[in-house]
Amino acid sequence: MRAAILHQANQPLTIEEVEVSKPKAREVLVRTAFAGLCHSDLHMMEGLYPYPVPVILGHESAGVVEAVGSDVTYLKPGDHVISCLSVFCGTCANCTTGHPNICDNTEVKLLPGAARRYSWKGQVVHQFANLSSFAEQMLVHENALVKVEKDIPLDIGALVGCGVVTGVGAVFNAAKVEPGATVAVIGCGGIGLSAVNGAAVAGASRIIAIDTVSSKLDVAKQMGATDVINASNVDAVAAVKDLMDGIGVHYSFEAIGHKVTAEQSFAMLRPGGVATIIGMVPYGTKIELHGADFLRDRKIQGTSMGGNRFRVDMPRMLTLWKQGRLKLDHLITGHIKLEQINEGYAQLKSGAPLRNLIKFDS
Repeated sequence: MRAAILHQANQPLTIEEVEVSKPKAREVLVRTAFAGLCHSDLHMMEGLYPYPVPVILGHESAGVVEAVGSDVTYLKPGDHVISCLSVFCGTCANCTTGHPNICDNTEVKLLPGAARRYSWKGQVVHQFANLSSFAEQMLVHENALVKVEKDIPLDIGALVGCGVVTGVGAVFNAAKVEPGATVAVIGCGGIGLSAVNGAAVAGASRIIAIDTVSSKLDVAKQMGATDVINASNVDAVAAVKDLMDGIGVHYSFEAIGHKVTAEQSFAMLRPGGVATIIGMVPYGTKIELHGADFLRDRKIQGTSMGGNRFRVDMPRMLTLWKQGRLKLDHLITGHIKLEQINEGYAQLKSGAPLRNLIKFDS
């Protein structure tokens, strides 16, 4: 099969012929249909999050089951599936208490460098996030997949596999936004826009979208934002408080992964407010907050993939899309070929596109 390989940080990906193993117990071989270009992979490409190389990146994807290994009971060949990096065992303490997104069973959620599923020129090619979807085929544990109805377009399904389940999940699961609450979202990429849309579905009364790219703010309005702030020429915290009569918002979401914006998300809270950091802040980065601000019950928290229970959450989100309440089509910038992946990431770094999706030949 063909796959895009990262050989070294800050080097272009190369398209190579890679060998994939046959499915073993509990494993499923998937023919990849679409894979989204997510900013999380870019962090690995730029060396901000160290990862063993060579590696096949990619984690936001959907496809069709080709083969299953022994003991697989959930799926069969021909099933349409969405992948999720929140692979779970179902039996550890986190899974059995309703937090499968932070499953800690390393026999299922393999640690970086542990998987031996792909090879190139006789050497192991590492698997990213137990998925590696920048390839024509994925070999994964069955608990990294959710089955979906065959009338769901697989490009829409791929979006839900990361950006949407993370952004909407942060609203529903992590912050638990209440009807009538006020919300600010910093960063209007795929995840941030999903948080905007999720806040609208949750019934927030004011939803303030913040970005430095005016085209993304235009999309935010279509996704449910009641107010937008272009932070390229104003202080975002002051602008939010001006809109909120000086007292700030009930909930804020940081969807970029920068020190400054993480600190801003906390500063724009009203007393009793909750800031949720969705973005991947680089290793070693310290976030500085004023201790006195905690005295008014302000809180800051992180979230892993929106606190998802993806086999429940993703089908529900797709139902909301069918109802016209989640506006997933707005997130797709276009389809590209696997050979165009480096150009696609160059566009992503420019801040212009929302989501380019690799479309694999069927």
